[in-house]
Amino acid sequence: MSITIKDAADIEGMRVACRLASEVLDYIAPHIQPGITTAEIDRLGAECMAQQGTISATIGYQPPGYPAYPASLCTSVNNVVCHGIPNDKPLKKGDIVNVDVTVITKDGWYGDNSRMYLIGECSIAAKRLCAITFEAMWHGILQVKPGARLGDVGHAIQKFAEGHGFSIVREFCGHGIGKNFHEEPQVLHYGRPGTLEELKPGMVFTIEPMINAGRREIKEFGNDGWTIVTKDRSLSAQWEHTVLVTPTGYEVMTLSAGSPPLPSFVQATAT
Repeated sequence: MSITIKDAADIEGMRVACRLASEVLDYIAPHIQPGITTAEIDRLGAECMAQQGTISATIGYQPPGYPAYPASLCTSVNNVVCHGIPNDKPLKKGDIVNVDVTVITKDGWYGDNSRMYLIGECSIAAKRLCAITFEAMWHGILQVKPGARLGDVGHAIQKFAEGHGFSIVREFCGHGIGKNFHEEPQVLHYGRPGTLEELKPGMVFTIEPMINAGRREIKEFGNDGWTIVTKDRSLSAQWEHTVLVTPTGYEVMTLSAGSPPLPSFVQATAT
């Protein structure tokens, strides 16, 4: 599959899908408190999508070799790196959870994003991991412009995260997105500057680093076919935006009223 270049109408469709995906995270945010279960978070996400007229891209999603994914979103708690399946275990003070939402609009466009949520008062180490991961994502986004290369994005994320003593998960990456959930290119969160695909206006892809407090090695957890955890049981965090390459730079598409404030070093959500 080659990289698709979106035209003006495509981009407008993607803007709608991405805003709606972000608004699902806004909708659930006030409810993410100690005592809520991830199954209830999933129910709230599905409720919001029903109100929007979107559908979940994850429920029933079944890549080759995987069982069908059973939920409307992913909830990855503490040492879960990604693809955590919602369950009936209550969240407790000090937990951190990533909620990953992908919606499909009635026109067939996909919007994909995730955020970290802190449950009650968390440790300094947990707060620092979540903050550095958020900033690492933005360091990657700032590299996006025509003529840059995907290696520039990955290098910026890796250099920043490893510079703060954290490690980058290598087995999972960002991806192109449009009228398919996963398109070319693959967007690595590590790498060398000046390598990999050249960025061109109209490309749309996710940047979604998974960063561990300990070592980068991961493993499958249990036998659900989906849940990935850190091998050393250290905390893991992830943030995700969908990004458009514009003629002059980047546009972050997964933004809404409740999106977290920008890091101090970021001047704009579009350039």
